[in-house]
Amino acid sequence: MTRDCTHAPLGEQVDVTARLTARSIATGMLIGGLLSICNVYSGLKVGFTTNMSIATVLLGYGLWRFLQRSSTTHPFGLQENLTSQTAGSAAASIAGAGLVAPIPALTMMTGQRLDWTWLASWALSISVIGVLVGMSLRRQLILTERLPFPYGLAATEVLRETYARGREGLRRVQVLIAGISGAGVLKAAVEVGRIPQLGLPVSLSLRGAAADAGVRVASAKNLGFVLDPSVLMIGLGALIGPRAGASMVLGSVLAYAVLAPRILALGWVDARALDPERLWFTELAGWLLWPGVALMVSAALTSLGWVVASSVRRLLRQRRSQGQPAQATPLASEPASSETAHDVPRRWLWAGLAAAAVLSVALQLCLFGIELHAAIAAVVLTFLLTFVAGRVTGETGIAPIGAMGKVTQLAFAGISPGNATANLMSANVTGGAASQCSDMLHDLKTGHLLGAWPRHQAVAQLLGVVSGALCGSAVYLLLIPDPSRQLVTPQWPAPAVAQWKAVAEVFSQGLDHLPAGAPLAIACAAAAGVALTLLERCVRPALARWVPSSTSMGLAFVLPAHFSLSAFAGGMLSLIASRLRPGLHERFGTVLAAGLIAGESLVGVLFAVATMARG
Repeated sequence: MTRDCTHAPLGEQVDVTARLTARSIATGMLIGGLLSICNVYSGLKVGFTTNMSIATVLLGYGLWRFLQRSSTTHPFGLQENLTSQTAGSAAASIAGAGLVAPIPALTMMTGQRLDWTWLASWALSISVIGVLVGMSLRRQLILTERLPFPYGLAATEVLRETYARGREGLRRVQVLIAGISGAGVLKAAVEVGRIPQLGLPVSLSLRGAAADAGVRVASAKNLGFVLDPSVLMIGLGALIGPRAGASMVLGSVLAYAVLAPRILALGWVDARALDPERLWFTELAGWLLWPGVALMVSAALTSLGWVVASSVRRLLRQRRSQGQPAQATPLASEPASSETAHDVPRRWLWAGLAAAAVLSVALQLCLFGIELHAAIAAVVLTFLLTFVAGRVTGETGIAPIGAMGKVTQLAFAGISPGNATANLMSANVTGGAASQCSDMLHDLKTGHLLGAWPRHQAVAQLLGVVSGALCGSAVYLLLIPDPSRQLVTPQWPAPAVAQWKAVAEVFSQGLDHLPAGAPLAIACAAAAGVALTLLERCVRPALARWVPSSTSMGLAFVLPAHFSLSAFAGGMLSLIASRLRPGLHERFGTVLAAGLIAGESLVGVLFAVATMARG
C-alpha cells in the first residue's frame, strides 16, 4: 500500500526544479494519445478505463533514458517527467468524455453520429470544464483538507523511487514493456491462429417456452462459461482485486445460470432466435441489462450519498472543534509562499470557466438541438456535481463518473421529459467533466508533494486533453462505425453504453416500454444494490471485504460470463502473488497489469481496423 508522503521531505536526489519544456509536453501528448487508444478499446470491451499516470511516468522515463544513451540528449528530469505525466494522464482519460458510453448510446437511440471534428470538439469542451474546476478545487481539497488522492500518491512514490534509484525505474519500465509485448503477441496469435474458447463441461436443461421452441439444453458455451485466451481481463482483475473479481463471478452465475434459464422458460426472451452452436449473449443481454443496470446505479448512488454525508459530518465537526471555518494553511514540508506563488490566478480560472461554459452551451445547442434553458442547467449542474466528484475521488480514488451522470439524467427527466438526446448529452457534460477533474486533482496532488508549479500543470493538462480528444475520437470512429450493429454484442459488449442507454430509455419512454418481467427485476436488483452497499459501509472492515460488490455483480450481468471468469483469475493471481512475494508484487504488480491491458488493447485496435479495412 502506498504511504501518504504529505510531510515527507524531498531527498537530495529528487529534482525539484519546475520545468515546462517542449519535450516534456510532446512526450506526454504522444504517450497519452497512445494510451487513450487503450482506454477507448477497454472501455468499449468491458466498461472499464484505467488511470495511466504510472504507465506514462515509466514510458517517458524509459524513452528518454534510451535516447540519452544513443545521443547527447540531456537527462529527462523528475519535473519534466511530472509535466509529461500530467499531460499523458489527461489524454488517456479522454474516454471518460463520453466516447465509451453516452456518445455511442446516442447513436444507437437516435441515429445521430458526429464526424471527427465535432466529436473531438465536444470531448475537448467538456474536458476543459473538468480541468478548470479541478484547478479551482486545489486549495480546498489538497491544501486545506489534505485529501489523499490515492493515484496521486502512487504516482508520487513511483517518480521518487525512479529518480532516487535509477535501476528500480528501469526494472519497472522493463516489466511494463514485457507486459505490453507479451499481451500483444498473445492477442496477435489468437487473431491469426483463431485460437478458440474452451467450453466448461456443464450444461443446463431448459423447460417451458424454451423447450416448446425446440431449445431444451443450454451448454456452457451458449451461456458464456468458457476459458478465453485473453489477458485483458486478467490484467483488469489484478487491478480491481479478488473481491471485485469474485463478485463478478457471482453476478455471472446469478445472471446466466439462474436467471437466464428462468426467463427463457417464461418466454421473456424468445428462444426461437437462439443458435445452439453460438453464444447467446446478445439475445440475453437485452433483458439482463435491466437488473444489472439497477444494481450498478443503485450501488453507485448509495455509495455517493454515504461519502458525501460522511464528508459533510466531518467538515461540520472540524469547524465546531476550531470554532471557525477552516482556512487554507501551508503544509510543513513547504514554505508558505510556494502555495500561491505559481498557482493559476483566480481571474484566469473564472474567465476560463466562463468561456468553457459558453462553449459547452453553444455546442449543446448546435450539435444536439438542446433547448437553451436545458443547456444552461446542464452546465450549472455540472459545476456542482463535479465538485462532489472531486471530493469522492480524493477520499476513495474512484471517480464516480457513472453516478454523476445518472444524477444529471434523473434531473433532466424533469427538465426535459421525454427528450432522450437532452438526457444523454447533458449527463455527458457532467460525466466528462467529473472524469477530467478527478484526473487533474490526482496530478495536482503529485505536483504538490514534489514541488511542481500548478500553473505548469494546468498548461500540461489542457494540452494533454487536446491530444486525447484528437486521438481518442479518431480511434472511436475507426473502431465503431456502426454502434447499433456492433455494440452490446459478444465482440463489443460495451456495458457502459448499455447502462447509459437503458437509463435514458426509462426516463424518456417510461416503464411501459420495458421487456416483460423487467420492472420486477429492476426493483429487486435496486433494493439489493442499496442493501449490499449499506451493509459494506456499516460492518467492520474485516467483514466488509466478504460483502459482495454490487457494482461488480451488476457489471457481470452486462458482460459475457467469460469476462468475469478471467477477472476472477486475475484477482486471485494478484492475491497469491501478494502473499508469496509481497515485495515484488508491490513493486511490479500494478505495472505488469497495466502492461497486459495496454498490450492487448493496442494490438486489438490494429486487428479491428484491419478487419474493417478488408471488409
